[in-house]
Amino acid sequence: MASEKKQKGLFDNLGKDLLKAFNTGVSYFIPIVVVGGVFLAFSLASGKAGAGGMELTNPFMQNLNVIGMAGIKMMIPVMTAYIAYSLSGKPALAPGFIMGYLVSNPVMVGETEVSTGFLGGMVLAICVGYWVKWMKTWKVNDVIRTIMPILIIPILTSLVWGLLYVYVLAVPLGAFMGWLTDLLKNLQGGSAVVLGIVIGLMTAFDMGGPVNKTASTFTMALMTTAVYGPNGAFRVAVAVPPLACGIAALLARNKFDETDRQMGVSAIFMGCIGITEGAIPFAVKDLAHTLPGIMIGSAVGAALAVIQGIECFVPHGGFIVAFATNNMPLFCLDIVIGALVGAVILIVMKPKLAADAK
Repeated sequence: MASEKKQKGLFDNLGKDLLKAFNTGVSYFIPIVVVGGVFLAFSLASGKAGAGGMELTNPFMQNLNVIGMAGIKMMIPVMTAYIAYSLSGKPALAPGFIMGYLVSNPVMVGETEVSTGFLGGMVLAICVGYWVKWMKTWKVNDVIRTIMPILIIPILTSLVWGLLYVYVLAVPLGAFMGWLTDLLKNLQGGSAVVLGIVIGLMTAFDMGGPVNKTASTFTMALMTTAVYGPNGAFRVAVAVPPLACGIAALLARNKFDETDRQMGVSAIFMGCIGITEGAIPFAVKDLAHTLPGIMIGSAVGAALAVIQGIECFVPHGGFIVAFATNNMPLFCLDIVIGALVGAVILIVMKPKLAADAK
């Protein structure tokens, strides 16, 4: 009976634990993505278009590109490790990093190379997390217990799930990613615009929270399969909420007080470098009048990006990465249009201040 209770306890609050774990994993890899994306954007800005993409000739920019790529290559291992860590603690970190590296690189299954990227990382992170959680319940003597977290758990977990991934999970996960990639590549017309609108709405809904991060993770997963359109839409959308709030605060002086205007300057700066969280102070202060405007503005910007076929090749947003897109003028224009639409809606919806509040 006791063992049954322990086994059942592994999956208590499953939904809540998984949501927390995914948020933890994303929160740890976002700074790495930001660093990598910014360095890549700056380095690519100095390049020239060639047959193989942007070609860099400046040695300093080549080195900056290497640093940026280091950040990009680390994001899946970091995400995988910290999802597993959130579920079962430090013993899950080492196998989590190893599994993250494994899914980021092609493995040979028969005569076929298979790489599963983000999807494989999330699946293996859950498997590793709960496997380690189960191993921590094993009854062993005191000598074995001291080496369990640093030796036995990491080695056995990496062995079991590494082999299971290569021989069991890689092929179906790779097939699913291939199907999803083909589906999105073939989206045309209204279906593609709907996808852009959904990405825009999710991006602005919680301004860097779980819904925003879900959209971010989705677009970055597609980047690993060379599908850059959804990422282009997302990178337009992330800049819109803070820019819309900042523009509205600076223009509508009868509806925003001096504190709002000071926040607006900071929000505009954050929007320019693709940090959606710049809109949070406005939403906290007046969510009902802020959220509709920034969501519609982001949806408009993202939909325009899809219609125009905007692609962004780095996992960061705002004007700062414009050089790392396939159409810099339209990318910037879509951000501006989305921000202006959002600002107009904010100004229209926002009530006037009382005379003594200005």
